[in-house]
Parts: sequence; C-alpha cells; structure tokens
Amino acid sequence: MKLYEKFVTEELNEDNTLKSLKFHAPSNFNFGYDVVDEWAKTNPDKKAMIWVADDESERIFTFKDISLMSNQVANFLKAKGVKKGDRVLLILRRHFEFWLAIVALHKIGAIAIPATDHQKKKDVVYRIERAGVSCILCTSDGTISGEVELAAKDTGVDNLIIIGKKDGWTSFEEAYSYPDKCDRDPSLTIDDIMLMYFTSGTTSYPKMVAHTFAYPLGHFITAKWWHNVSEDGLHFTVAETGWGKAVWGKLYGQWLCGACVFTYDFSKFDQDKVLKMIEKYKVTTFCAPPTIYRFLIKADLNHYDLSSIVYATTAGEAVTPEVVNRFKEVTGLTLMEGFGQTETTLTIANLIGTTPKLGSMGKASPQYKIALLDSDSKPVPNGEVGEICIDYSEGIPYGMLKEYYRDKEKTEEAMHDGFYHTGDMAWCDEDGYFFYVGRTDDLIKSSGYRIGPFEVESAIMEHPSVLECAVTGAPDPVRGQVVKATIVLAKGYKPGEELKKEIQTFVKKATAPYKYPRLIDFVDELPKTISGKIKRTEIRKGGQTQQ
Repeated sequence: MKLYEKFVTEELNEDNTLKSLKFHAPSNFNFGYDVVDEWAKTNPDKKAMIWVADDESERIFTFKDISLMSNQVANFLKAKGVKKGDRVLLILRRHFEFWLAIVALHKIGAIAIPATDHQKKKDVVYRIERAGVSCILCTSDGTISGEVELAAKDTGVDNLIIIGKKDGWTSFEEAYSYPDKCDRDPSLTIDDIMLMYFTSGTTSYPKMVAHTFAYPLGHFITAKWWHNVSEDGLHFTVAETGWGKAVWGKLYGQWLCGACVFTYDFSKFDQDKVLKMIEKYKVTTFCAPPTIYRFLIKADLNHYDLSSIVYATTAGEAVTPEVVNRFKEVTGLTLMEGFGQTETTLTIANLIGTTPKLGSMGKASPQYKIALLDSDSKPVPNGEVGEICIDYSEGIPYGMLKEYYRDKEKTEEAMHDGFYHTGDMAWCDEDGYFFYVGRTDDLIKSSGYRIGPFEVESAIMEHPSVLECAVTGAPDPVRGQVVKATIVLAKGYKPGEELKKEIQTFVKKATAPYKYPRLIDFVDELPKTISGKIKRTEIRKGGQTQQ
C-alpha cells in the first residue's frame, strides 16, 4: 500500500486516465506527522531533498533527517514562545531551513506565512499588522533582515530568528541543540488554519489566503497526475519559497507521493546554471513558469544533456505556442500546462494520459467542479468567455481556501451562492478544453469587441524580435480602448518605428485584424510579481522602464 492511499482513493477511466478522487483523511490529519514522520518510520533512508547552494555545495536530506530536524526546530520554536495558532512569517528564500521550519510549524499547529525577500519595510509592516505576526524567521542574505528590523521596531515584534548570526537576533543554529522528539498536539484538527499566503497584489493590497491542514492533500493530483513524480525520481520546480508555487512543487504533493525534491538555492537566476543542475543531478520531472522556459529556450540547449527529463510542466501564466514548440523541438517533450491560484491547488490541467491542445491549459481537474459563469452568475455556452468558478455547494473541496483571513468583505465577494469566483476568464470548447483569456480586469473592450490579452501576446511572441511582451488596454476617445503592447526585445534588435510597423503587420496576419496592437512601447523589462506574473496594472499606469 502506498502512503497516499491512506488518504485518497483514485478512480480511473478505461484508458487509465484519472476519473475521480475521494479523500478520506482523519480528523486530525497533519502533514508533519502523517506524511513526513510516516516516511521516516517506514523508509527512513529514503531521500527527501537534494539541496544545492549557490556555490554548488550540496546537502542530501532523508525523510528521517527531515523528521528529526523538524522536531528539533519545533521544540526550539516552542521554547521561543511559538504556540498553536501563532502567525509566523518565513522569509527564507530557498534555504533548506524553510523545509525544516514549515514542517515544524505544522507540528506545533502555528500558522506559517511564507513571504519573499523582495520587500521593503512598509511591506513587512503591512504583513505583520494584517496577520498579527508574532515571530519572524529570516534569511541573512541581502538587505531583507534590515527591512525586517525596521518593521519589527515599529510594530513591537521582538521574536526574530535569523539564518546565520546578527546582533539582536536569535540564531536558527540553536535549534539543533534541542530534543528531536515532538509529541502530537491532540487539539489540532484538519479544519484548523495551517498556512497563509499573501496574494501577489497586482491590483490592490495583498489579501491573506488561509488554508487548512487539508490543503497538502489537495496537492496529490498536482504531484502525481500533473508533475508525474515517482518514488525513484527527482523533481525540480523552479520557485522561491515566498511564492505559493513552492509548496505546489517542492513540498506537499511530492513528499506525499514519496518523491525526492531538488532545490537549487541560487541568488540570481542564470539559465545556464539551472540547465547545468538539471544535467548534473539528472532531474526526471521539471516544472517552471513560462517566463523561465522563455529564458531556457533562448539559451543554447544543445550544450546540455537534458535526456534525464521524462516530463515537463508549466503554470503561473498562460504559455505561448512559441515556447511549447521550441521546447519540444529541443527535448522531444510536450509541455503540460496547468492552472490554479494561491487560493486553490491544481484546478485545470493537462493531466497524465491526456492529449494537450495547443493554446489550451487543459481540462477541469476531477478534484473540482468547474463552471464558466457570466456577470450574472449564469453558465455560458461553449465558445463564449466566462469567469472560472468553483462549485463548493457540497462543501469546500480539498485544496481550496477556507477564507481570506480577517477580511469578511473580500471573502464574501469571492465566495457566494455556492461558488468561488477566481477572477480569471476563459472559454471552453466542445471537448472540455479550457482556453485562458485573462483576468477580469485585463479584458480589453475595443469598439464593441472583447479582446483577451493572451491571444494577442501569443501572436506577438512569434515574432523573432520579441523576448517578452504584455498586452493591455489603453484609453481611446473613439474606440473606448485600443490594444497596447509593451515589448522587451531580444538581443540584436533595436526599437524603432519600422520595427513597430513590422510587428503590427505580423500580428494582423496571425489574428483577427481588430486585435493588432495600435500602440507599442519598447521597454527594458516588464514589471513582475515574485511569482513571475506580469503586473499589467502597473503597465497601465505607466510603470515600466522605457528604452
């Protein structure tokens, strides 16, 4: 019996594709005890993580290592006053201590709040005050510890723990002197809040997405049926731990399925170094956002042996056909796209055994009941654009948020009448494949037409001069809005009116003529969230660097 079979039952179709899932977790399910510690008991020497530092030194952790060391960290944190229900901010980049800390917090019953190190004092203050943070674990890399110190002084937080050493901070190293046994808290239940993420905040102040102890089980389908991990494989998801994608691809589902995760703790992304890691450690399954794939395919992939990769996936934003085609040309692998949010687990995807359609993010996950609804919350017919919504009328599915913490108004705005409203727009064809259009706020309404930015971006990306682009609507006195393209050029190309006209003509031939970008701005870089999503709101406000 596989470990995950204790908690989930799969029903398969005749062709061995996934038909349905049923969860049957105990009322006190805890990922730390029931997954990590269970592996440590049944297969203690099984590899859980290969961690490689920026200087290419490495550490290998077994499940026994993770179990015992997380117990030490749990006892250390309890000695520092952390208890059940406390909110603890984790700013730990890709350090291996993140995995020890988050498992330890799960065992204590404290609420883990991962966050990126790309924050200033005001961002940290906002998170401390909104969540009621009482303890912060922080990296000593970069300048973030200084920002945290300033924020802590203003908010009165004095429980500061650092990786390394710094005056006024407690060193994380002290944890390893504590006992490696940690008793289970009988009061913890699967319905308690376990984890919170602040959303990217591209259009407003970040919301706090609260997940319960059931959330890790919701990622079973993410790991097994999308990432295609195996017990003897090595899975690599490119994600910083401040982003929800990290627990999607570097923790819950992978360890539930018994896979080893690969973590490269780099300070600055370098596609050649990442490719070198894949080659050296023989990564078997790989996942990254389209932004990363775009950089990878621009490298000379012929210089690297990527033959160990048997499966590749992507999510975070819609992937363009240009990226899909080029990656397949080099590796022979078809990128399997998936869709989900910080608020959910994998919602729509091209799962194992299915045949992807170019441009589609796949079919609805059997884990969720998906509906496309119009502005009146009525289902739209096939071929028409609607908002992606999740039916929770029969109970909140495993993996979906419990609430927006301390924000009743936002919770009720998103969760009402038995549906969770994602804010993402798509259309569905007669075969059940979903095609992403954009956020509800990103739709461009021009001369009566509704234009989704992704289709136009896909066409623009086919032009050889374009490295990256973002399509937004710009005000127009006649048409209401016109399509505007903000473009980062590939090396060897220079901006100019002639190139603008060339790109415009190119797009007119690739899409309906009314969709072409009437306005084009060439910029040095696109503003993005830590997760790699383009901040279209900032672009609309003029927040990009001009060339």
